[in-house]
Amino acid sequence: MTRTAVVICPGRGTYNQPELGYLARHHADKTEFLAMLDRFRRKQGQAPITELDGADRYSASIHTRGDNASPLIYGCAYGDFLSIDRESINIVAVTGNSMGWYIALACAGALSETDAMAVINTMGTLMQDNLIGGQLVYPVVDSEWHDIPGQRDRLRTLVETIALRESCALHISIDLGGMLVFAGDDVGLDALASALEPVDDRFPMRLKNHAAFHTPLLEANAQRGQAALPQTMFRQPRLPLIDGRGSIWYPGARDPAALWDYTLGHQVTEPYDFALAVQVAMREFAPDYLIVTGPGNTLGGSVAQSLVAIEWQGLTGKAAFGSRQATDPVVVSMGMDEQRVLATG
Repeated sequence: MTRTAVVICPGRGTYNQPELGYLARHHADKTEFLAMLDRFRRKQGQAPITELDGADRYSASIHTRGDNASPLIYGCAYGDFLSIDRESINIVAVTGNSMGWYIALACAGALSETDAMAVINTMGTLMQDNLIGGQLVYPVVDSEWHDIPGQRDRLRTLVETIALRESCALHISIDLGGMLVFAGDDVGLDALASALEPVDDRFPMRLKNHAAFHTPLLEANAQRGQAALPQTMFRQPRLPLIDGRGSIWYPGARDPAALWDYTLGHQVTEPYDFALAVQVAMREFAPDYLIVTGPGNTLGGSVAQSLVAIEWQGLTGKAAFGSRQATDPVVVSMGMDEQRVLATG
C-alpha cells in the first residue's frame, strides 16, 4: 500500500554526539553525493564532511560550529531523503525548520544538490564568521503538551519590554510548537534568562554556537548571502514547499527570483513559524506520515506538539499522541532506527 508523506528537514542543533558517524552508518552507498560535498569543502579550504563525520570522537567546539554543522546536517538529511522508499511512499510536499528550509529546497528540487551545498555552506560560514547574538529556548506547554494559559502572551510582553531597554536587542525567533526560541544580543538574552522561572532544570536553555537567527540583527548577513549567491541558482520546485510563514510554493506557480528573495531575505531576518508550517502541511496535504529526516530525533517532539495544538485527528495531548504512535504512527523520525524502517522499507 502506498502512503503519502510530507518530509520535514531539521535545522541546526541536530548533529550531536550520538549522531557522530551518521553518514557512514546510513549513507556510505551515496558515494557521488558525499564526494561532491567533500570536493566543495576542499575547494573552500574547509574540512571534508566525511572527515568530520568520521572523527574518532565528537567535539562540540568543532561539530557545532556553523561552518561545520550546517553542511553536516545537510549531508545527513538529504541522504535520508534519498533513502525514502519512493515505491511505497508518495512525497506530496516538503518543509523544514530554520536551516532545514535550505535542505527542503534541495529535496523539492528548487536547488540542485550542488547549489544547495553552496547555499548551506555559505550561509553557515557567514554565520560563524560573523557570529551575532545568540538563541535561548523556553517552553510554552506543560508536561502533557497542553498550552500553559497565558504563557505565550506573557513571554511576548516580556520580550517587548526588555527590547525597549537601551542597547538591548531581543526578539522571538522560532515557534517550535511546544517551545519558543528567542534571539538577541547577550544583554537581551541575559535579561530574559534572569526574568524566566527555571523549568525542569533545563530551561531557559542557551543554544551553543547559535546566532540571532530570524531577527533583524542578521540583516548584514542576509545582504552578504544575497551578494554571494545568485538568483540563477534557484528554479521551480518539483514538489510543493511550505515556508516559515506557512506559505506554499507550488511547482510552476511562483517566480524563482521570489524564492531567492524570501530565502536570503525574510527567512534570515524575520521570525520562523515552524509550528504553522507543520499545521499547514497537515491541513492542506493530509499526509499519512510526517517524515522527519535525521540527523537526530529532537524535532519529532516539536512536530507532535504542533499537531496537538490543533488537535489533529483527536491528538489532544502527549498521551493521545503516544497511543496513536504505538498503533498507527503519524510522525516518522528517521533518526530513530525503529521508525526509520517505516520510511526506507
